[in-house]
Amino acid sequence: MTSPQSDREKVVSKLPVLLRQSLKVRTAQLGVDIQDAVEAGITAWRTLGSNLNAIDTSGAESFATWLPEGQWDGFRADCSGRGISLIQGLAQSIQLWLDKNPEPADASPPIPKRKIICNQKGGVGKTTIAAGIAEAYAEDPHNAHPVRVHRHLTETGTREELKELAGLGLRVLMVDFDPQGHLTQQLGHERLPLEGDSLAKHMSGESKGDLKDLVIPIDEDRFDDRLHLLPACTDAFLLDVHLSRVRVREAALERALAPLEKYYDLLVVDCPPSLGMSMDAAIYYGRRRDGEAPGASGIGIVVQAEDSSADAYDLLITQIEDLGNDMKLEIDYLGLIVNLYDARRGYVTTSSLDSWKSIKDPRVVSVIPDLRDQREAVRVKRPLLAHAPASEQAANMRALAREIA
Repeated sequence: MTSPQSDREKVVSKLPVLLRQSLKVRTAQLGVDIQDAVEAGITAWRTLGSNLNAIDTSGAESFATWLPEGQWDGFRADCSGRGISLIQGLAQSIQLWLDKNPEPADASPPIPKRKIICNQKGGVGKTTIAAGIAEAYAEDPHNAHPVRVHRHLTETGTREELKELAGLGLRVLMVDFDPQGHLTQQLGHERLPLEGDSLAKHMSGESKGDLKDLVIPIDEDRFDDRLHLLPACTDAFLLDVHLSRVRVREAALERALAPLEKYYDLLVVDCPPSLGMSMDAAIYYGRRRDGEAPGASGIGIVVQAEDSSADAYDLLITQIEDLGNDMKLEIDYLGLIVNLYDARRGYVTTSSLDSWKSIKDPRVVSVIPDLRDQREAVRVKRPLLAHAPASEQAANMRALAREIA
């Protein structure tokens, strides 16, 4: 361990012996300092939208390291908020770092991240969120852009500090999986013709060509050919009927998109407002794959601060949990995204937000205000981050993308 810097403080807790040994060996293999690994693990753990499986901490022994000032206090508060012990939280953080940093000899080809944006209730703004985070992930990495910085994104829906950060520069595919085609239309494109090829046809085994030929680049300089769209087709309205005849139908979306994954760092799927087989396929696609770090992929649930959103949420959670249990899948939640929030609407809205925040797993990861920037972008059929890159809404989308990265 290197000598502590002046901006670090010594912290003491406990850690299982085997986990501590694994940390020591892995950091030596990768040439990383232990204190930096612990800092990174805690930072990653605090951003998770859902809780991880408990780790056996029996027989844990004293463990000390040096962390940036304030991180330990914030971490302690997060552990308390999630209802777990500090030792359990630290163990999960160390294991998360180990999962994200495999042994050099065991390094496997990168798995593209999959962000599944859903809710079976329409009108909550799933498409807005899917497009916003996709644009933020693909933004120019050579220039700085305003990001809404929150210490805890769930604490308030008010203005916070703006910080200029470089774009993330990832190769991103937006998948319009909703037959209504709002994502496709909002970006100024037409839905695919019924008589041609489509994602639904590839899922049902009726494809007519290469799915890559259907992909459209988003022609904006700030994305520099990193942001692409797989358009919707209205044939997806009948997708559940076709999937009923497909073997292992839950894997149909993954089979269809697999040939495209090598071209992208991340895929964002805008789901239909449905609880049918197509939603099962989307949930399955967002599961944690073998060798993938917890929270890298998963399900982001968009809600509004009103009662009908809560009813729809309960139905969706039941479907996710049932599928995970039936198929023994590891499904991570990216978190709850409270969209179109406006405290001026009164008690129903503010009390509903409090109710969402009271849910510990999945937790609220962002509160997105109801602002005109997005509506204007839709009207002119341009990406929000291209139409109004310096707007408050654009800064919020960049913050959300980083929160669920």
